[in-house]
Amino acid sequence: MDKERRLAVIAIVVVVGAAVATFLATPSETTLPIPRPGSGGTTGNNTGAGVDVLAENLEVPWAIDVASDGRVFFTERAGRIRVIDAEGRLLEEPAAFINVEQMGESGLLGLALHPDFAQNHLLYIYHTYSNGTEVLNKVLMLTEQDNKIVESKVVIDGIPAADRNDGGRIKFGPDGKLYIATGDARQPDLAQNARSLAGKILRINPDGTIPDDNPIDGSPVYSYGHRNIQGIAWNPITGDMYASEHGAEGNDELNLIKPNGNYGWPVEDCDAEQFEKPIACFEPAVAPAGMAFLESDRLGYQNDIVMATLKASHLRLVDLEQGIESNILTGYGRIRDVVEAEDGSLYITTSNRDGRAIPGAGDDKILRLTSQ
Repeated sequence: MDKERRLAVIAIVVVVGAAVATFLATPSETTLPIPRPGSGGTTGNNTGAGVDVLAENLEVPWAIDVASDGRVFFTERAGRIRVIDAEGRLLEEPAAFINVEQMGESGLLGLALHPDFAQNHLLYIYHTYSNGTEVLNKVLMLTEQDNKIVESKVVIDGIPAADRNDGGRIKFGPDGKLYIATGDARQPDLAQNARSLAGKILRINPDGTIPDDNPIDGSPVYSYGHRNIQGIAWNPITGDMYASEHGAEGNDELNLIKPNGNYGWPVEDCDAEQFEKPIACFEPAVAPAGMAFLESDRLGYQNDIVMATLKASHLRLVDLEQGIESNILTGYGRIRDVVEAEDGSLYITTSNRDGRAIPGAGDDKILRLTSQ
């Protein structure tokens, strides 16, 4: 089904006229639930789509990535790096235990596989730690061998930390650079301080050195004025970078990220006039988290953003071209991260044991959305 026909079907079935008219100004109430395995049902253009539970009874899985060999790597906030093998089985023994400082929302957070992981077996993590006098965040480059971490190297350190607003999302961009989203560590003024690594998006080479073409010579800072970024993704056609960000009281944002862009926090947020204005604001808050720009049309959402939401507890579709938002997965509680595998399926982490929800049976879980 082509994109125009698909959108027409969505509009007829779920009545999205109000969302189109508002162009991303407020969260849509549209719901396109994907049937659970064995339900035999279909909804909208999700014919034959289903949800598989790959792993459960996890402890706040925070970030997830999928290797080209079919293995799934993810972090648990308490300090474990876990692996699901190519046959879909969760390995009982973690790949590593990381000594983290877990307080509130801090701990073992982001994870990203190197673009050449199949050859070099490098992966990167973002975590909170204590050096005995202060609590900080840092990023490690790890080497994997036979589902175990065998080497580690610090690539960037000294990122301010707190019990909230630690950022933590890390991703490789299409340019091969590692992008690191940091929070303001509950010190809002740091987001506007160019000398601080808090409240920023950082850009470094995979070995931790500073790229020569960074917007500020000798600095890893790529953009600033952020409160607490939780998701980053790139448009596969244009290469544009987007980020999802938590507001203080509502006013969650979706931003188009520009080199050396100032996104206003704590001076401005959604109503920005002096600084970069968000392309979408969410009020009331949805707590947007991990996000992916889909390259495949396997699920019918090619070149659209799919965004995890924590407070709103759904997987959200954002079609920038058409100005449409809709909910494409509900019923699993808080959703922390989403990534697209090479085959076009989506891997999702729930976050119902993070202290902000009442966990259900089997929480937390790794889900896989696929077409049959």
